[in-house]
Amino acid sequence: MLQTTKPLQIGPIELDFPVVQAALSGYSDTAMRLVARRLGAPYTICEVMLDKFILQIRDRRKNHHFMHVADDEHPVGGQLMGADPEQFGPAAIRLVEHGFDVIDINFGCPVKKVLGRCRGGFHLGQPTVALEIVSRVRNAVPTHIPVTVKMRRGIDDSDESRDNFYEIFDGAYELGVAAITVHGRTVQQRYDGPSRWEFLRQLKQHAGDRTVLGSGDLFDAQACLDMIEFTGVDGVTVARGAIGNPWIFQQARALAAGHPLPAPPTLFQQRDVIAEHYSLAEELYGAERCVSTMRKFGIKYSQLHPQHKDVRTDFTQVRKPGAWREVLEKWYRVDAPGITPAIDEPKPILH
Repeated sequence: MLQTTKPLQIGPIELDFPVVQAALSGYSDTAMRLVARRLGAPYTICEVMLDKFILQIRDRRKNHHFMHVADDEHPVGGQLMGADPEQFGPAAIRLVEHGFDVIDINFGCPVKKVLGRCRGGFHLGQPTVALEIVSRVRNAVPTHIPVTVKMRRGIDDSDESRDNFYEIFDGAYELGVAAITVHGRTVQQRYDGPSRWEFLRQLKQHAGDRTVLGSGDLFDAQACLDMIEFTGVDGVTVARGAIGNPWIFQQARALAAGHPLPAPPTLFQQRDVIAEHYSLAEELYGAERCVSTMRKFGIKYSQLHPQHKDVRTDFTQVRKPGAWREVLEKWYRVDAPGITPAIDEPKPILH
C-alpha cells in the first residue's frame, strides 16, 4: 500500500525522504553513517560530542575520527552537548569548519552521568539556559548552516515540566532553529516504557508549519511510516533501530513507494555490508583500534542471521585485527535467507 511521504526540509537543505539516522552515542561515526547513506538514509547525524572536548581536541591522526566527515556523506549533522552556554558557539564553529552541514543541539540525553553534569536532558528543566545555548549557536554559525534541537517531551510528566518544554520548543524556533526532533519519552523514563506518539501528534498540531521530527520506538520500516502518518510530523529519526540494521532505510523507501516490505537481507547481502562497514572502520581508526568498535556492531548485525546466537558469540570473541573476516567466512560463506529480528520493546502509546 502506498504511504505518501514528502521531502523533508531542514532550513535550506531539502532531503528527498523523511526517514533519517539519529545521532547515536558510541555508534554513528563516519563508517556507520556512510553505510546508512548507501542503504537509503538521506541524512545522518554524528554521535554527540561535548563542546569542551571539541574545543580542546587537537587535529592529530589518532583523533581525526571524532570530527571526520567523508566527501560523499553530505549533508551530515554534528551534535553538540554541554553545560556552559559560552562554549557552545565556539564549538559549533569548529564543527562547521570540519565540514558539518547542520548543528544539532542535544537537550535530550537521559543518561544519569550526563544529567549529573548538567548536560543533555538536564537543560529541559532550565528554559533560560537552554534558550541562551540556542541563541549562542545560532548567532555563531553562518546563516546558511541550519541549527536544530533534539528534545524529549520533558523531564517528567508534571505541569511544570510541560510548561518548560513548550517554552524551549517555541522559543527555539523564534531564535531561528530550522527543526526540532522530539522523542516521545521523558528524561525520567530514559528508554523504559513506551513512547507517547499521541504527544507528538498534539505537538505537530501546535507547531503548524514549523518542521518537527519524531523519535522513539522506531525499530522497523513500517513503524517509521506509521509515526509520520499517525502524528503528522515532517520526518523521523531512527536511532537504536538502525544499529546493525541499516537496511531499515531501504525498506522504508520501498514501503513508501507502494512496494511490499522487502525480505530481510540474505546472508550474502549481510556479508557484503558488514565487510564494507569493517573496511570503512579500519580506514577510519586503523586495523588495531577498530576491533573494539566493530565488535559491538558485529553483535548487532548478528541479529539478522538465522543462527544469531552462535554468530553473536563469535563476534564477541573477536580480539585481533582481521579476525572478523574469520567470522564472515565461517557464518556467511553460504547464502541463505536472513531473518527479521524480534522486537523486544514496548509498543508506542497511540492515545
